[in-house]
Amino acid sequence: MERSAVNPVTWSQMMGFHQGEVVSGETRTLYISGQTAMSRDGRPEHDGDIAAQLALAADNLEAVLADAGMSLANLVRLGVYTTDVDALLAHYGVLAERLGDAGVAPTTTMLGVLRLAVPGQMIELDGTAVA
Repeated sequence: MERSAVNPVTWSQMMGFHQGEVVSGETRTLYISGQTAMSRDGRPEHDGDIAAQLALAADNLEAVLADAGMSLANLVRLGVYTTDVDALLAHYGVLAERLGDAGVAPTTTMLGVLRLAVPGQMIELDGTAVA
């Protein structure tokens, strides 16, 4: 598998993501459902604490990747949904650091939403990974 970044502009790279990414060759593709700050037994965690929710949602995203024999390094698309964009941006470095440590800058979309499926949840991450 070969990955090639597509960046007709460069500002996004300073924020940790590529504008596009071409994946070619033999691949396995993993489509990851939205991951929130839920415990392993399905209980919502960290009500009102967006930093802790972001960390746990990222942990849960990494758990799905690991179960598929992948890691953050395989992530090519990341969807970020939040009920409070400003609060998330203040803590986004938690996720950006993990991605940077993995040497990856997946295409990313961040959306502010009215609410998530589980009351009290403020952040949800989904994605696509290839290996």
